[in-house]
Amino acid sequence: MIGDFEVFPAGPGDGGVVGEIHAESWRAAYAEFFSPEFFAQAVERRRGRWHRVLAEGEQTVLLAASEGRPLAYSAFAPSATRPGAAEILGFYAHPDGWGGGAASALMAGSLQRIRQDGFGRVHLWTLRGTPRSRRFYTKCGFAESGAGRSHDYGDGNPIEQVEYELALD
Repeated sequence: MIGDFEVFPAGPGDGGVVGEIHAESWRAAYAEFFSPEFFAQAVERRRGRWHRVLAEGEQTVLLAASEGRPLAYSAFAPSATRPGAAEILGFYAHPDGWGGGAASALMAGSLQRIRQDGFGRVHLWTLRGTPRSRRFYTKCGFAESGAGRSHDYGDGNPIEQVEYELALD
């Protein structure tokens, strides 16, 4: 328990709930970045991909729930570009949970688990044009690394991302 939230590992049977959180958070936050046709397909891909991801087991996925209802998830793995660091590959809260503390509880639980897994640093990428996300990561102790990249979500129109990092030592 972290505050009023239970933070726990997602299992193979949680693909539907993780997909729902991912899809609905995308629907609420990212529509302005994509054409309507591509966006509708992207939301549905996010809804359906988590059964496979959880079955593969290559990422650690945690859920934060209130009164038994999962409201946020994080997914992380060893960084492909930074030896000894973890990378948060996804961090999303269902819009029903925005402002209620689920994301803060999940970040605390995620960082605790990342430390337990032996990582001394963690980094993540977020869209440059999402000030709410960027404020949240800063509030959680992350700092911009100064790195940026263009990321194509599959529509042929790369979007700028910025990197955030945190030392866990």
